[in-house]
Amino acid sequence: MYLSETEEIIAFIVCIAIVIGFAVSTYLEIKNTISEEKNKQKEKRENETKIKTLIKYFDAKKNLIDRITETKKSLENRNK
Repeated sequence: MYLSETEEIIAFIVCIAIVIGFAVSTYLEIKNTISEEKNKQKEKRENETKIKTLIKYFDAKKNLIDRITETKKSLENRNK
């Protein structure tokens, strides 16, 4: 069974529409994926910055506690 000329044109137009639709949906998916990855990288950098800040805070706190302990020991040694 062969198609008439108008049916072939309609089938051709439908095929082109399907291909264009597939290309557009693929483009949008790629664009969304890139956007999500950029957001993940941004969040990762922010988290790394927060972690570095916390590490500096805990190091400073540890140094302060160590100095207080040393000062207490030296005061105890002087009082003996």
